[in-house]
Amino acid sequence: MTLRNALVGALAVVSLAACGTTNTPSADSGKIQVVASTNVWGSVVKAVGGDAVDVKALLDDPSADPHSYESKPADAALVKDAKLVVFNGGGYDDFFAKLITSDATKKVEAFPLRDNHAEPTSPAPTSEAPKSEAPDADGHDHSENEHVWYDLHTVRAVAEAAANELGAIAPDKKTTFEKNTADFSAKLEELEKKVDGIGKGKKVAATEPIAHYLLDETGADDVTPEAFSKAIEEESDVPAAALAEMNQLVDGKQINVLVNNTQTENQVTKQLVEKAKAAGVPVVEVTETLPAGVTGYLDWMTKQVDALSQALKA
Repeated sequence: MTLRNALVGALAVVSLAACGTTNTPSADSGKIQVVASTNVWGSVVKAVGGDAVDVKALLDDPSADPHSYESKPADAALVKDAKLVVFNGGGYDDFFAKLITSDATKKVEAFPLRDNHAEPTSPAPTSEAPKSEAPDADGHDHSENEHVWYDLHTVRAVAEAAANELGAIAPDKKTTFEKNTADFSAKLEELEKKVDGIGKGKKVAATEPIAHYLLDETGADDVTPEAFSKAIEEESDVPAAALAEMNQLVDGKQINVLVNNTQTENQVTKQLVEKAKAAGVPVVEVTETLPAGVTGYLDWMTKQVDALSQALKA
């Protein structure tokens, strides 16, 4: 290791204490050390664990693109020392799965739980590639969408799985974890009721299919051209025909709402947002990690649900 790399690693460890709304796990704190891949999942575990956990999220910069994150030596040290790790899976945060070097590490992986709502407290499977399924009626293959933090059912399953693992680590606090989870789940149910069916009869398009689970809950018809979504996600050039179709949807006000992921903006998506605003099409902004100024997952998701609901009613 070069002197420069050693200094960078040391500075990274020191700087962790000042990052985000979470705390650096400390062996001396007496709290359960938890490391999450993103502050979204970190905030879910914090809601479950309360004062009994110290949570560190490796990704907590609202201005960063999570897809381009590269792990650091300090990240590996944190994961190694953690009593519980929580990550998304499904190919979203592969960098994190690679940091888990011990089979003894307790872990919760969100993606496999998306189809396991009935038994959310069962041990999370190891990371695996999403299974391919047939596309739905609109021609979109949503079965492999890894952005499951926008699926409120999966979020509840993750909370319950985290409570189960934390209870195994600290049996004397198991009842507290279960109560916290019940309170959290009740508020998720309120959100589900608020979003259920609010978009029926409406059409939406998205710069990237980040929030598609949430859009599915609204009942809105997502008419985003598949080739457009694929190109944006893969950070490749958007085919001319797909871009023309998307521009027509926006310019012609053929959609009721444009959903924009502000963390992966590029020139194409920025121009679409400008076109939407010029055409009078409401734009709803979504993110992949918790932005500054929110208190946790519920606060963040409530703000996004309210913005989406208001836009769909416009």
